[in-house]
Amino acid sequence: MTSTFPTISISTERLVLRPLDEDDVPALAEMMNDEQVTAWTDVPQPFTEDGARTWITEYAPAERAAGRGLDLAVTEFLTQRLVGVIQLGKTNWHVRSTELSYIVAPWARGEGYASEAALATAQWLFTDQKFERIELRTAADNTASQQVAQKIGCISEGVLRNACIARARTEDGRWTEVRTDFIVWSLLPEDLEGAGEQLAESNGFTSYTDWN
Repeated sequence: MTSTFPTISISTERLVLRPLDEDDVPALAEMMNDEQVTAWTDVPQPFTEDGARTWITEYAPAERAAGRGLDLAVTEFLTQRLVGVIQLGKTNWHVRSTELSYIVAPWARGEGYASEAALATAQWLFTDQKFERIELRTAADNTASQQVAQKIGCISEGVLRNACIARARTEDGRWTEVRTDFIVWSLLPEDLEGAGEQLAESNGFTSYTDWN
């Protein structure tokens, strides 16, 4: 039987991670059209509101139902503004491992939201879901993403050479694909000892049906 992630809300001091909903469509589309998101992800460009709606109403529910992953909106606790997305994918329920990725909106960068959201997700995976391994992959030149991995305690395991396709601007302003390396990072339960302890002690995550 395929295991699936529950419909969950995860709370931190500043953030709430919750399922994406259709109210997120405009902000999600705007975020995905940002230059840095375009450069380091494979999202279609331009990313339309129809594309955002399809992601929210079709792709994300299908990934969760099939047991492959989970997509969460990252929102500010006080304003409820969408500031990013956390994705879990390539989940192996027998091994209890999953791949984690994060995107932060341009209007929310520099606030430490990516590391706060990623750490909260890792805490939840290791404690509530009993996972044993989280994997991250960062493009070799994406130093901001690498800093997040280091900040939450990930260990660099090596390089997958020529395994990543990123995008760069040409002289005439168009996007072109460029091949680069992936750096592979891992996070195990013991890597989080002491990290985010306050979050765990305060029961910082609740089922979505209990969160309002």
